[in-house]
This record gives sequence, structure tokens and C-alpha cells, in this order.
Amino acid sequence: MSNVFDALSHPIRREVLELLKGGGMTAGEIADRFPVSKPTMSGHFAKLKEAGLIHGENHRGTVVYTLNMSTLEEALHGFMGRMGLGHAPAQRPTDELKGESR
Repeated sequence: MSNVFDALSHPIRREVLELLKGGGMTAGEIADRFPVSKPTMSGHFAKLKEAGLIHGENHRGTVVYTLNMSTLEEALHGFMGRMGLGHAPAQRPTDELKGESR
């Protein structure tokens, strides 16, 4: 889980994930949207892949990245569990459920 939060700590990596919500993109398409060098972007892609947040697939020499939402969901659920969040809301008293008013 710490790999995921480490990967999410950088604004460029968060923006890459936002871009990939719309579907797969090539490394070049993504890199062209940022004012940093391609080697710097490669480092960001590596960090996101290491955390399991993206998949990179080679298509005839071009890497296409896609979002891996399951890793993000697992990390968020784990974090929420550690914080005691995400439990079902407390049940309302029985008389309120039956429509009775006070």
C-alpha cells in the first residue's frame, strides 16, 4: 500500500492517472502533455507501474499505458479500514424504520 501512496504523492503521476481514465494512451501521447523531459516521464511511468497503478503493453515498439483501478481501489479500502472508515452506517432505531414519528 505504501508504494501506491508514494506513487500518488507527485502531481504529474496523479495527472497521468487522470489522463488514463479516458482509456489507454501511448507513452509519447502522455509525455507530450507535460513540460518535462521524456526520461523524467519514464521515471514517473516506472513509479506508477511499480505501484501497480498502470499497465504498460508493448505494441510494435510503442508502449501503451492503461489504468489499473483495482490496485487503487484495494489501497483506498485498506487505508479506510486502517482509519476505521467505510463501515456500514449505524442502524436507525426500529420505530423510525417503521415510519413512526415521535
